[in-house]
Amino acid sequence: MTPETKAVAAPVDGGTARTLEVRGVVQGVGFRPFVWRLAARHRIRGWVRNDGGLVTIHAEGTEDALEAFATGLRVEAPPLARVEDVVVVAAAPEGFPTFEVDLSTDGASGVRLVSPDAATCAACLEELFDPDDRRYRYPFINCTDCGPRFTIIESLPYDRERTSMHVFPMCADCRREYEDPADRRFHAEPVACPACGPRLSLIGADDDRDPLRAAAALLRAGDIVAVKGLGGFHLACDATNAQAVAALRERKRRPDKPFAVMVATLEDARRWFNPTPFEAEALASWRAPIVLVADRGLLAEGVAPGHRRQGAMLPSTPLHHLLTRESGVPLVMTSGNATDEPICITDADAFERLAPIADAFLVHDRAIVARYDDSLVRVRTGEDRPTVFRRARSLAPYPLPLARPVPRPVLGTGAELHGAFCLASGTRAFLSQHVGDLDTDEAMGAFRQAYDRARKVLRVEPEVVAHDLHPDLMTTRFAETLGLPREAVQHHHAHVAATMAEHGLEGEVLGLAFDGLGYGDDGTIWGGELLVADLASGRRVGRLRPVRQPGGDAATRAPWRMALAHAAAAGLGEEALAILSPPHEEATVVIGQLSSGLGSPWTSSAGRLFDAVAALLGVCRERATYEGQPAMLLEQAADRAEADPWEVPVVEEPDSGLLQLDTRGLLGELIDGLHDACGAPELAARFHASLSEAAADLCRAARDRTGGLDRVVLGGGVFQNDLFTSQLVARLSARGFRVFLPREVPVGDGGIALGQVAVAAARMEAS
Repeated sequence: MTPETKAVAAPVDGGTARTLEVRGVVQGVGFRPFVWRLAARHRIRGWVRNDGGLVTIHAEGTEDALEAFATGLRVEAPPLARVEDVVVVAAAPEGFPTFEVDLSTDGASGVRLVSPDAATCAACLEELFDPDDRRYRYPFINCTDCGPRFTIIESLPYDRERTSMHVFPMCADCRREYEDPADRRFHAEPVACPACGPRLSLIGADDDRDPLRAAAALLRAGDIVAVKGLGGFHLACDATNAQAVAALRERKRRPDKPFAVMVATLEDARRWFNPTPFEAEALASWRAPIVLVADRGLLAEGVAPGHRRQGAMLPSTPLHHLLTRESGVPLVMTSGNATDEPICITDADAFERLAPIADAFLVHDRAIVARYDDSLVRVRTGEDRPTVFRRARSLAPYPLPLARPVPRPVLGTGAELHGAFCLASGTRAFLSQHVGDLDTDEAMGAFRQAYDRARKVLRVEPEVVAHDLHPDLMTTRFAETLGLPREAVQHHHAHVAATMAEHGLEGEVLGLAFDGLGYGDDGTIWGGELLVADLASGRRVGRLRPVRQPGGDAATRAPWRMALAHAAAAGLGEEALAILSPPHEEATVVIGQLSSGLGSPWTSSAGRLFDAVAALLGVCRERATYEGQPAMLLEQAADRAEADPWEVPVVEEPDSGLLQLDTRGLLGELIDGLHDACGAPELAARFHASLSEAAADLCRAARDRTGGLDRVVLGGGVFQNDLFTSQLVARLSARGFRVFLPREVPVGDGGIALGQVAVAAARMEAS
């Protein structure tokens, strides 16, 4: 949204004064100090204060000075601020002799915007490593341009007494900085120093006289240290130590899923990884997310087994800056939990739940108010800025603009995997931080806590709740408990609507939704769908040819089951059995399930097709230990060179009239290739090329049927696959389509709550 200053009324007799209301992300970003400095420059008198969710200014000065002042509010705002609107009206001059920062009020001003946490700025880093500075090596250094925000806020307006810093009275030196408008820490609410602020301690080590140095020594010695950060605990170990990495995997019960690795500086990132210039820019940004970058093969093999790309990150807090430099090695920095549990945020919880994992605990005495994971981004092939895969620290709760205001405040409860909710009011949608998979009571407890806090802090009270069509998801059941009017939204329609909402699209589009699974309108498992959709509705016009999913969810954990299902559907069951060599007794059961249909629902899932191919090629056959593992490893295995696609016919189903990708011949080509001793890289590359070619053909056939729809909207977790997605976008573009992919919203289930909100709003507007 482009901020704009409203028309200014005529000057008031006896002098010139204005009242200005600034809306947007203007709290917790150094906005009031910025206003004070701007006022001093333009010789403006009056005051500025936080009023609930906005900043109010009374300004007195000359006409020219007031015009320049109002313009400066819009174009010179601090880097973390987002000015959406500046409303200016005439006011009566009161003869103020100076310009002051007034006390905050909690005005009833509707929705309130809050800045996310920001990585340590350059000025604070300089002080952190300056032996002559009074904050030398102080792990909680911050200023108005950096440091904790949403993770310490208990309520708004954003003042120290309403944050977890209220238990740390400022010393005289910090108070002097805090009250000096010319200082970088003027009204920096988390301001602190070694004399008055939070302190570190090391639990579980013999020597904690210098907790940081002792913790770094433990890491160098191969121990695992639980580190309390901003939004929760991390588990850290030496990423070059194979034994330490293996121990962390065993204790955390995470056998294969890649770990993120933190290095001290951008130069270190270039030493250990091979980031592109755009990836390096993302690494060094104030958001400091995890960035997927090419691996140099210098870390322990167990950090990201089977992957040619690693999740790299730079420190986001002074504590992490100190720890990485003191340890002198790249550090695995993974979420502080056992697999499938919420991240620990209190010391007591960490000591109990992480005791079987961590050898020591590096903790501090500042409370964590909000549970936050690290954001994850990737710079896609051919693009120059990152796409969000996981929206968490540094991204949420920045609002996403909506092209049309929602008629009533709406909550979208999201899906089961990669849980996140969305609150929308007016023209803003607040997509929450990544909460995790929502398949346990503990996970749903964390979800409820995050929702209750967001509703309170953002001041959005939903009047309608949108949820997944599946009746048995925990998020659906949660929606039922709220006592609000409900809108059930089909999973793949929500994927398409999320992308439409981000791009502000109206009218009908072709929505291509490829993912693992979603409950379909017909009660079967969907996952490879082509819809003709607008925001209010979506109808299925095409799909992948359905096959049985033997054992239901068991097939997602044992990829060979889906390989056998796809091969059997192609009349190649015996050939597949010879290649797969599954356990005889289990194979007998699966063959019976495929024959009888018992415990084997139909599925059109694209994700399960990737599983089948990964199993046939031996990339991931016996078991998948994390969601999407077979597809990720299949992408890694593929030769990146352009491959000739096999033909995958687009046919019309005689009964339903749906367009269908007939994948049976594709399975035959793969099995023939294996018999001809073709390698997995070549066959994986040809599979990606074939499916992307076929999906583009499917869209072209639908365009011919629908009167020329030429906008293709992509959604679903399969589009995290960069090789497949880049090929598909190129092929669709060559066929004359305009293609839309999300960038700020996760393309997988982490963004689906936004789609639910958009669908519910469109239906309300139409009713």
